Amino acid sequence: MKRSPVLLAALLLAALAGAGVWWLLGRRAGGTGSRGADVVLVTLDTLRHDALGFAGNARVETPVLDALAASGRVFPETHAHNVVTLPSHTNILTGLYPHQHGVRDNSGFTLSARFPTLATLLQGAGYATAAFVGAFPLDARFGLGRGFEVYDDRYPEESAPTAFVIAERPGDQVVAPALAWWRANAGKKRFLWVHLYDPHAPYAPPEPFASRYAAEPYLGEVAATDAFLAPLLRPFLDGAESPALVAVTADHGEALGDHGELTHGLFAYEATLKVPLVLWGAGVEPGVDRRPAGHVDLLPTLLAAVGVEAPADLPGSSLLAPPAAGERRLYFEALSPYLNRGWAPLRGVLGGKEKLIELPLPELYDLAADPAERDNRFDRERRTFRALRAALPREAVWPPRPGTISADAAARLRSLGYVAGSPGGRTRFTAEDDPKRLVELDRTIHEVIDRYSRGDLAAAAALARQGVAARPEMSAGYEHLALVLRQQERVGEAVAVLQDGLRRGATSPSLLRELGLALAEAGRADEAVAVLQPAAAAGDDVEAMNALAAAYYTAGRLAEAEGAAERVLARDPGNVKALETLGAAALAAGRPRQAAEHLERALAENPALPIAWNSLGVASFQLGEVAAALTAWERSLALDPRQFDALYNYGVIAAEAGQRVKARAALERFVATAPPERFAADIAAARRLLSGLAG
Repeated sequence: MKRSPVLLAALLLAALAGAGVWWLLGRRAGGTGSRGADVVLVTLDTLRHDALGFAGNARVETPVLDALAASGRVFPETHAHNVVTLPSHTNILTGLYPHQHGVRDNSGFTLSARFPTLATLLQGAGYATAAFVGAFPLDARFGLGRGFEVYDDRYPEESAPTAFVIAERPGDQVVAPALAWWRANAGKKRFLWVHLYDPHAPYAPPEPFASRYAAEPYLGEVAATDAFLAPLLRPFLDGAESPALVAVTADHGEALGDHGELTHGLFAYEATLKVPLVLWGAGVEPGVDRRPAGHVDLLPTLLAAVGVEAPADLPGSSLLAPPAAGERRLYFEALSPYLNRGWAPLRGVLGGKEKLIELPLPELYDLAADPAERDNRFDRERRTFRALRAALPREAVWPPRPGTISADAAARLRSLGYVAGSPGGRTRFTAEDDPKRLVELDRTIHEVIDRYSRGDLAAAAALARQGVAARPEMSAGYEHLALVLRQQERVGEAVAVLQDGLRRGATSPSLLRELGLALAEAGRADEAVAVLQPAAAAGDDVEAMNALAAAYYTAGRLAEAEGAAERVLARDPGNVKALETLGAAALAAGRPRQAAEHLERALAENPALPIAWNSLGVASFQLGEVAAALTAWERSLALDPRQFDALYNYGVIAAEAGQRVKARAALERFVATAPPERFAADIAAARRLLSGLAG
């Protein structure tokens, strides 16, 4: 008997209902609707899960991400597995936990080439691949560039030897080249990763967001980030761009004072561990999915959606397939305080709404009843704690050994407050080593950086001394104090502080580098060379090699200075510090034209280099280009009013050029502000010139 069309349709609907709605979603996500689709991964640094409009925050405007969430799939129960940038992104790109791929912190670790990544796998499937990252923690040197045909990690390098800064670039300067690449590769299968760093501290949003969010600058950074993403994401939302699979998440959140933590990296409470996640586009069913999700799920999700086979035995699974039966348990850790300060290591497990944090003072929370994590149930629910603790990874070595950090990386990451200080191989910790007992010291470290950055050097020095007194074995305290003292022109004291740290056992590669720089600055160039030569000998520590080149220059060993700087450039062709050293050495050797060429190369890399502008002024003057020399010194002083060499040069040459008013102003300022211990003879000469200008 022939069945009617109506009856056939009814039977089909019944079969689909028996298979479950997730069969439909899985087919849309992983079937022909998205197979071979373009893939766009957006990672937003330091973005809290509750800092977006679609997450219920009425104090911020994020229209682009809100629109993406409204027509995409939102996973509000997503967690990171680390609370700092590099390991968290490594989790995302490998689909592995940190104890599996081995990258445990922002410094000292590089991803091994034996681990496939989202980029290598998609490239192997015929995709054109490109990454555009916003800041140094994701520099290609750390191993995430494999598989990307373009890995754009261009951000300005600094030349100031005492800067508490991290190399970064604003989000609009990341999105623009990313969008250009995307358009240039139209017609190919494309994988694009875009990383924006803007929400990271210090919070300094551009206008109009600075004024609009004056009371909450962090939210101003978030709103600005949303605006920066508009040129990239709006064309997808508006239908002007061909469909793609888009994933947006954060590497971690930001504490903003939660549990006493100012930023992130110290703890792993929900403020920094929980992250937003939105999937949108080809094959993605809109809606809200409240299953427990982790960063390890992103790689298998994206690969399954576009029909590329994932590596076997991954800990995560596709979020566009039915949830697996049974309770999901997700691992996390926060090891920066241990690896960089010698404090107790932190790790934990999420099991449903139960959360274990393993520390000398253990913690257990019921996130359903206590989302703010104020009620520690460890003493009352030991059985639950033991069950979750059994799910912690059985590592061959715990706590993990610190990686080999280059002083270059330590210098660039200093602004995070994570200056490397060896934990000394400790494996036993007491309650006094628990980060909860050290949160005030963490705040002091951040306050040192903040006061220093705002020019309040006296307060920064006092706070840094408090840090040294609180943890005499922590090298970060000595390095912070020495940097402040150097900026105060108290170089001899800085040397003594660093030497005291070494005597107390606070040894680290970055402390030795800082000692070498301070010795050179103090005129003890031969001692500086002796300290720096071992660190630079291996040839893989760019900043130690740079410091050695500077020490050679200070010692008058010009050929060796140029040789060391050239070795840096062989590894890093655009290294501005090496180019500055070559320029200074060429000047000292009487080669101003060659000096100008080196210095102009440095300034092409980064025009905000006060030392390079001063040296270029000297080269220009020696070449007879007086107007160019004065302009270069003006640029140097505009960038850094404490460039006393540039100030003196400007005053003297302006006087010779008959620019008496400008000369007087510069020389008077020089006499009033230049430190006498370094410039006594020049101050006397400036006074004689001023007496002549008086008439």
